[in-house]
Amino acid sequence: MIEFGLLALLGVALGAFGTLVGAGGGFLLVPILLFVYPDTPPDTITAMSLFVVFANAASGTVAYWRQRRIDLLTGGLFALATLPGAVAGAVLVGYIPRHVFNVLFAAALAGIGAWLIFSRTATTIREPLVGRGILRRSITDATGHTYVYGYNLWQGIGISAVVGFVSSLLGIGGGIVHVPVMVVMLRFPVYVATATSHFVLALMALEATVVHVADGTLAWNVVLARSSAIAVGAIVGAQVGAYFSHRVRGDTILRALGGALILVAARLVWVAR
Repeated sequence: MIEFGLLALLGVALGAFGTLVGAGGGFLLVPILLFVYPDTPPDTITAMSLFVVFANAASGTVAYWRQRRIDLLTGGLFALATLPGAVAGAVLVGYIPRHVFNVLFAAALAGIGAWLIFSRTATTIREPLVGRGILRRSITDATGHTYVYGYNLWQGIGISAVVGFVSSLLGIGGGIVHVPVMVVMLRFPVYVATATSHFVLALMALEATVVHVADGTLAWNVVLARSSAIAVGAIVGAQVGAYFSHRVRGDTILRALGGALILVAARLVWVAR
């Protein structure tokens, strides 16, 4: 019982931070699970993480829905684009050795973290893109603030397809990739990007979780029981993170996310020595 109580507390912390930065918390949960359960194979670790990411993202999506910060059209299109990659990643992870998985995961986190920290224009307000292939969007949140932006639709769909594969393969949910890409490359406002990313995360993590349930990786046993304990905490934490999200500066959110990624990557490299 003590183990499940601690796992639930872990879920609260991960859910709050993951929702704050729009990343779902999987990028922190996977290395923690790798450390706590060293004999567990990568496919089981990713299955546990994706189940928690789904619970966290679904809870966060409800909160962001109330704040009216989700671009539903974009979120639906991006979620559909992640479907093939999410399924492929969930299947392929079962064939990757544990030490190779650790190295791949650390490299991905370090690269994205460095990009977020050293990118000086990530939150600069820019004129919405116009022209052929550009989808113009306007979102008014619950406080009456209107966000106007535009992005290349096919570029966004292509990026989402890659994100679906990588996130499902590593069990990180994809928010750590989607949020910075949406902000830096697609020119989304940070607050819309985090909320919309959470919506996409919920659907993408559900897709990958269904695959893991179907192949027996996530069965009703101690694995699912542990995942459920973390998920319950993450549902609560997501509400906390969403509440504080609009009270934190956009650039602070991205820098915090980048710093967390580099710390986690360093820890993985240290353990893998």
